[in-house]
Amino acid sequence: MKKHIYFVPGTAATSKIFERIELPKDQFELHFLEWSIPDSKNENLHNYVKSLCAQIKHDKPSLVGVSFGGIIVQEMAKIIDYDKLIVVSSIKNKYELPKKLRLIKKALLFRLAPVYFITFIENIISLLYGISAQKKIDAYKTYLSQRDPIYLKWAIKQALYWDQEKTIPGIIHIHGDKDIIFPIENISACITIKNGSHIMIMTKAKQISKIIFDKF
Repeated sequence: MKKHIYFVPGTAATSKIFERIELPKDQFELHFLEWSIPDSKNENLHNYVKSLCAQIKHDKPSLVGVSFGGIIVQEMAKIIDYDKLIVVSSIKNKYELPKKLRLIKKALLFRLAPVYFITFIENIISLLYGISAQKKIDAYKTYLSQRDPIYLKWAIKQALYWDQEKTIPGIIHIHGDKDIIFPIENISACITIKNGSHIMIMTKAKQISKIIFDKF
């Protein structure tokens, strides 16, 4: 019997970020959830996650989330029965949120136009690949196609105000040692990917695929 795995991408990203993840097709069936627009910028996180859970059609699936998607799958795990819970380039509790993001929260800077957030991410990609890699940056933009301002402001706020105190037992955390969004010095009990950045779900997909496979 095949194992069903549901994947949730990071903020503004589409499921295309998982296109390089490869698991044996005779053993696994992969399902990809996409972001929907919240009813309002104040929609309750629990209610939003419940609507995502309604899209799951298999009993006791495994859940994989990247970045903010990692927060989402942890909230899903509080609602449904699951097999494995895996987060990539994410955090497991509010204490793993880095100081710089706590300052943004305190200063209410997330209320700024959310397009600044997307520009920030794209600038990071530019730094990672260099000025000569503009084609790669333009290609990466196709993975960040969810730019609705209501969704973006809502997602950023939910990540900054996530109030999980304790790490969920048994969670599997895969993290890169070059992640500048969630620096690894704030992260505990993780499987470390050498030279893994915040977008390593694409750049280190082979290694991540192997880790996921080995956990089953």
